[in-house]
Amino acid sequence: MVYSYFPGCTLKNKARDLDEYGRRAAEVLGATLEEIPEWQCCGGVYPLSHDEIAIKLSSVRALAKAGEENRTLVTLCSACHNVIKQVNHDMAADEYVSERANNYLKADGIRYHGETKEIHYLELLRDEIGYDQVKKAVKHPFTGKKIGAYYGCLLLRPGNVMAMDNPENPTIMEDFIRAIGAEPVVYAQRNECCGGYLVLEDRTIPEKRVKAILANAKDQGCETLITACPLCYYNLRKHAEGSGVEIRYFTELLAEALGVKDPAETPAGADAADAVCPGVRAGKEGA
Repeated sequence: MVYSYFPGCTLKNKARDLDEYGRRAAEVLGATLEEIPEWQCCGGVYPLSHDEIAIKLSSVRALAKAGEENRTLVTLCSACHNVIKQVNHDMAADEYVSERANNYLKADGIRYHGETKEIHYLELLRDEIGYDQVKKAVKHPFTGKKIGAYYGCLLLRPGNVMAMDNPENPTIMEDFIRAIGAEPVVYAQRNECCGGYLVLEDRTIPEKRVKAILANAKDQGCETLITACPLCYYNLRKHAEGSGVEIRYFTELLAEALGVKDPAETPAGADAADAVCPGVRAGKEGA
């Protein structure tokens, strides 16, 4: 099965391993992620102002392109998924936004009203491929490994729009962990914000939040935390020293379980100290 795929900016540089291992694993599972040509940055953050139309246009273009191919659009980065999903909802449900966005895009021959189905990679595994099929394809199960899911805030909220799972008691990542043969660790802080964007206002906030997350996970027996968000990954890795908890992208573990990544293979992305969203890094360095 072929899916349209929006990688986003960070997966092309600082989070290349999230992207590369995701693509490798998808192929093994019978799903081809075909990258949309000439995609543009999603903007990184969904604009809260109702009049911010121009910022949403890159997401509309990506959705419209997938629609032209009559394909589902798959995203992997939590931030990209959040932005594109919310924009898609606007285009389907908000006449004000839809009309003005289409006026902008008229010169490109685009008319779009939310027709494209957009899903996260985890939904691809759960709903399109099926976790039972993932489990059957596993060659190197993480038997005996205690792994915790770190959702953060962008995958699940706003719950009525993202509609991936119960935002207060999600299971999609825990079921993924079971599918690769490990034991999921459920802990209270798994869907709390890591404070990522607040680093621009106060650098101590992410550190405090992350240390609370890691301590909570460790107290429940967690050995490894997995995430789908490059910014969460950066914050967790930056403050994980001495916590006894390893931080990894979920696609890396999936690729290892399926036998398309050697456990000794060096990750494709940059060092953890640099693995932050480009826009946030620019803000930090200019602060």
